[in-house]
Amino acid sequence: MTDLLVNLYSRRLGELAARVDDVEASIRVALPPEQHIVTDWVRTNFSAYWASEVAVAMAHQPPGCLIATIDGTLVGFACYDATARGFFGPTGVHEAMRGKKLGLALLYHSLIAMKAQGYAYAIIGSAGPMDFYTNAVGAVPIAADKEDIYQGLLRIKPAAGG
Repeated sequence: MTDLLVNLYSRRLGELAARVDDVEASIRVALPPEQHIVTDWVRTNFSAYWASEVAVAMAHQPPGCLIATIDGTLVGFACYDATARGFFGPTGVHEAMRGKKLGLALLYHSLIAMKAQGYAYAIIGSAGPMDFYTNAVGAVPIAADKEDIYQGLLRIKPAAGG
């Protein structure tokens, strides 16, 4: 997958703000006492790898993990500064809640938080839906020879004989 670069001073962020103004979810920074809830939810709905990144993002002060809730129920999350400084992600929205602009709202609020902390650019590492990020914030691919930060990542292997 390709890394993408986002200019945090682009007018596209203002345009995105207008697009997500009517999202029904509450978007806020996750609080440290909620870490176990958020990491368990991410592990269940996405992966143990992403849960690990959430734990790292939560360890920062202020936490680099935002959550989306509806009526007190967790429906999405977004992290930054997890795998590397300046990186946005991982991020995810519960499957039943997709298509309601929650991902866009989480992206917007995360990028604004990064900008407030002094970042001029954000990197979206190993971006999955590249068109989503290009259309949302004008993200552009970063040239690389098929090399990224996740190169050589340890993977869980089945137990021998199992």
